[in-house]
Parts: sequence; structure tokens; C-alpha cells
Amino acid sequence: MQAHILHTHYWIIITMKVVAIIPARMGSSRFPGKPLAPILGKSMIEHVYRRVALCEQLDATIIATCDDEIREAAEAFGAPVIMTSDVHERASDRVAEAALELDADVVVMVQGDEPMIYPDMIDAAIQPFLNDSGVACVNLSRRIDSLEEYQNPNTIKVVTDQKSNAMYMTRAPIPTLTDSGLADTIALKQVCVIVFTNDELVRYTQLAPTPLEQFESIDMLRLMEHGRPVHMVPTDRDTVAVDCPDDVLRVEALLKDDVLLESY
Repeated sequence: MQAHILHTHYWIIITMKVVAIIPARMGSSRFPGKPLAPILGKSMIEHVYRRVALCEQLDATIIATCDDEIREAAEAFGAPVIMTSDVHERASDRVAEAALELDADVVVMVQGDEPMIYPDMIDAAIQPFLNDSGVACVNLSRRIDSLEEYQNPNTIKVVTDQKSNAMYMTRAPIPTLTDSGLADTIALKQVCVIVFTNDELVRYTQLAPTPLEQFESIDMLRLMEHGRPVHMVPTDRDTVAVDCPDDVLRVEALLKDDVLLESY
């Protein structure tokens, strides 16, 4: 990818290699085998891969897995695969291992259970790296507009500071609702498009796992507990992740009229 940055009276062209890595594994406590769950005639992991690959800012899109079943399915629909260790508890660690085989400047992690991902979401998450060389990690966020989602432990809630950096992430319902509920409360959820510089991704793997990371089972808390900034970028896209079998039917209903389906 070539980034064009304006400096007063002239343009500087910077070549930045951006790759997307989709971590996926068969073992899931809530939904074993979910990457291969069928959605409208395609496996979930195929939907994720094809939709991510539509982003024109990416130089490559790759699936990272420790499971032969996923590798075989991915290769059958033409996706490149990097096999990783089966000991990783965090998707970020799996992505970091896969990234060792790539010469990337920026690594985009899109969770393998996000079959409603849109290319413009990846564009938005990459943009801060083009504007500020000091940015090391970016997550997308979206405002929560339903009490069900606010109370759902599968939805990761995030509170931010005045510079849009995350102060905390949790599965608990935060912040405290006002008397008028969500209408006047800025309640945000993490949307699982997470972008690292390659250096920050390497640093992530070198940092010791942290108590809150393990308690909440949230990757980004490792960075935050070690004092590393996680910059949040808003998106208006209202996607649905597949956390349990019931979510498959919900996603199928939402995707039936999705215009992006015509692209793949």
C-alpha cells in the first residue's frame, strides 16, 4: 500500500505493507467448530476471508490456524493459510506467530467470528497509522444502543479518555447508566478489528500475560495493564459476531439482503 502524506507544499509517498490475518480455531467453549459453521451456503471463515480481502488497502489476507480442518477448508476456497501452535490462549498471540513469516509494517487482526465485516471498517482502522507515526495499536468501537447488548457478557465494553484511548475493557455493563438509560449514556463496545504496527505486535508477545487480561479474557488488557495505549476509532457499522449457535441464524437473516454478498 502506498500512503500519500501532505507536508505543507509537497507530497511524500510512503510505502507501507499492510496485511490482514484472520485467527481461527476449532476449539471454542461456547461454540466448538464455529469457523466452519455454514452461513448461507458458505462457512463462516469463508465469509470473513472474502469480505476482508475486498479491502483495497491490504497487500494480503491470510488465515492463521492450528487446525487441519480449517486449513483444508480455507485452501479449498483459495485462502492462504499459516499454521500456528495450538497452545495460544489469545488470538493476538496466534496472529503474532503468523506475522513472523510475513514482512509487514502493519498487521490487521480480524476475528474469525466476524462474518459481517465490511472493508471500510478496515480502512477506518488503518487511517490513524497514516496520520500519526506514534500510533501503535488501534481498535474499532461502536456505540451500544440496546440494553440486551449492554448486559451481554459476550459484548466487550470499553471506556475511553478524552483522547479516545481505552481506559478499560470488560465484559461487565459499563459505564453506569443515567436515569434515561442508553439514550444519554455513552456506552461503547469493542468491534474486533484490531490493528498493530509489527513492532507493537512483537512487543505484545513479549509482555507477560496480566491478571485482568486473564480474568476478563480480553487481549487488549495485556497492553493496557503494561501502560501501552490502545486508540479507539468509531465505526457506524453495526455488525454481529458469532459467539454461540443462535447467532448463526441472526447473522443469516441480516446477511440475506447484504449488498456485499454480490461481490463474492
